[in-house]
Amino acid sequence: MIKEETLPPVTISANDYDRLAFLASFGLSTLQDRAAAAMLANELIRATVLTPRAIPPWVATMHSRLEFRDDVTWDVRRATLVYPDEDNGEEESVSVLSPEGAALIGLREGQSITWRTSKGWRSLTLLRVLYQPHGQFVEPWREIS
Repeated sequence: MIKEETLPPVTISANDYDRLAFLASFGLSTLQDRAAAAMLANELIRATVLTPRAIPPWVATMHSRLEFRDDVTWDVRRATLVYPDEDNGEEESVSVLSPEGAALIGLREGQSITWRTSKGWRSLTLLRVLYQPHGQFVEPWREIS
């Protein structure tokens, strides 16, 4: 049996979408970030874009504090999803222009994503969104006053 990439639905804030699209296109032009940028671009193509108030608190957005598991090694990590210029290189942050960051953006708690790398298969599961910076969640079908 051939293993296929597992790509769950993703949700992106309208505020984050434009900056992420720029990063993905810029990253595609650099050798260092090309693979992660391509992955981020593919995530954006598949994304449902919502207003910040419509983003549920269980969705990974930029500046979310996340708990996630590497499904290959079973290591659990907590980190904040940041833009590349905010990445301090410490364990406590993960750049959206890294394979892990591009995989996590837009996931909901409990979702997993699997992708192929040059070294084999990778898989991450978003366990919990510990902090989500978007405003008060308003269900999209309710009238916003």
